Amino acid sequence: MSKRKDIAIVGYGETRVVLKGGRSSYELAAEVFEQVLAQTGLSPKDIDGISIGETMSETGNPFWGVYMCEMLGLSPTWMQVNGLGGASSIGGIARAAAAIRDGLCTTVFVVAADAQSSSRPTEQGAQRYEFQYPMGLRGPVGAFGLLSQRYRHQYGLNDAALAKLAVTQRNHALMNPNGCDKLRVPLTEAQYLASKYVSEPLRMLDSVMVCDGGNGLIVTSTENAKRLGLRKMIHPTGYGEIVNFRGAEPLADITVSGFSVAGPKALAQAGMTPKDVRMIMPYDDFLIALVITLEDIGFCAKGKGCDFVLATDFTHKGTLPLNTSGGQISAGQPGLAGGGLNLVEGIRQMFGEAGERQVSDPRNCMVTGIGVIPYGRNWGVSNVMIMEQA
Repeated sequence: MSKRKDIAIVGYGETRVVLKGGRSSYELAAEVFEQVLAQTGLSPKDIDGISIGETMSETGNPFWGVYMCEMLGLSPTWMQVNGLGGASSIGGIARAAAAIRDGLCTTVFVVAADAQSSSRPTEQGAQRYEFQYPMGLRGPVGAFGLLSQRYRHQYGLNDAALAKLAVTQRNHALMNPNGCDKLRVPLTEAQYLASKYVSEPLRMLDSVMVCDGGNGLIVTSTENAKRLGLRKMIHPTGYGEIVNFRGAEPLADITVSGFSVAGPKALAQAGMTPKDVRMIMPYDDFLIALVITLEDIGFCAKGKGCDFVLATDFTHKGTLPLNTSGGQISAGQPGLAGGGLNLVEGIRQMFGEAGERQVSDPRNCMVTGIGVIPYGRNWGVSNVMIMEQA
């Protein structure tokens, strides 16, 4: 994706994030679809492409994508099911842009919906049975606990910086009516520091709460958007992605992530530096991931992430607004639609529709995604997208 504005994001939709809501991923996606059609004035007949994120609740079904088309009443000429985990929504835009440029379709619905807290998640398998489950490493909390411990050993881990991130995002969530009700309560730094350890030095309030929800957006060519009379549009101008970062290295430094590759690539394509980024919506399944993301993209030197956090105003009125919806940490993680939550917030801000948490001068936004967790030796998927106003 080069520095050009021939691709446009013209609409978005989002369900509320709920805990054990009982609706299926199909129902959640249908609600999002209704929203984006209403916002853009398009009809299902205008949508000839669909990019769908995989889920923890549904994609044991090998026909997930086809069934989703049936449920939504679509007959697309191009379909993509993205297995990038929480990075799927951002990756879906990049793939939709490529399909549009190649003439495979004209207008794409990029959607992610998951009912993970209402349904039994699928088993991931792979190397886990042999190397992880026997020693008790059952999931993300354990993995990020190891990562946090290693980071603390190498660079030091300032709890005050993590507390600041937790409180900043919670304050944003208080202004987000779509956030999970259970999380939309005030939080102080003292309360964060008093929260129990779940995988030391990882605290309960360092971690997301898995919920249900869906989100999505419409991607088309800028030319087609103008032909349709759509006035609101933003453009993806930079994108970087890497899968299985340093996965072939048995002793890779897990405090270095794939954002060290994807971030600089996205910035270079957009012709920007970190200082040019107006706001950032980073994937935040755990607070330590935010610190590492900021470092590896280049906002500060390696090991200086906590210092950067303490020196920067991340509020919606600040110099670098961060996860102004509350992020997944404080709005709730709608399963593998979590990355789309932060993405849609960036679009909402750039459309000027964020209400009381609206950022002034939302000229550009950086969004990041993480897919698969760093199980002790490598990062699974890291991607970065930069969006700019028309």
